[in-house]
Amino acid sequence: MAVIIIDQIIKIVVKTNMSLHEQIDVTSWCKILFVENRGMAFGMSFIGTSILSAFRIVAVVAFVYLLAVLCRRKYPIGLVACVSLVVAGALGNIIDNCFYGLCFSESLPYNLPAEFVGWGNGYSSFMSGKVVDMFYFPFFTWPDWMPLVGGDVFFGAVFNFADAAISCGAVAILLFYNKYLTGKDKKASTDEATAPTNAKANIPADDNK
Repeated sequence: MAVIIIDQIIKIVVKTNMSLHEQIDVTSWCKILFVENRGMAFGMSFIGTSILSAFRIVAVVAFVYLLAVLCRRKYPIGLVACVSLVVAGALGNIIDNCFYGLCFSESLPYNLPAEFVGWGNGYSSFMSGKVVDMFYFPFFTWPDWMPLVGGDVFFGAVFNFADAAISCGAVAILLFYNKYLTGKDKKASTDEATAPTNAKANIPADDNK
């Protein structure tokens, strides 16, 4: 819940106080750049907004069910926390897709921040709103002589707090809890369960009996 609240506070503050494409330079490599997108995390776009919103909702339902299973079976609290981050991040972007188009005016450039215009008076319909992004970290620019990436910005994606939560949760699962994805934890449990039986079977018989 905290992730969703923080994400929405940041997005609403940016959307109602900055014009589209406005940039605030925090440092040379850390910037607040207001952009919007209809696509996936980090500004990617492959399918329509409504289809993507529906996909996100189905995915969140599946992850909520997985979260319930993990809690019921008493999996490590760290794994539960990581899955919770993914769910919360996805919900944060779903809110943008589903409701921002209904209640905000359209964000425009040239010092024209969006306004809250009341339910149903916004720039778009249900499940067709744009996701608000703002974090931009152009750490450096690749030298022009480098093939493929020459002249491009290293990590030029613009993202939001929800995207960061999803990425951190997913990466942590892959790094620290991958055995639960591959089934190695079940194998380890089986080996531990059969170990006493195997040890007993290997005890040499007493010749004096």
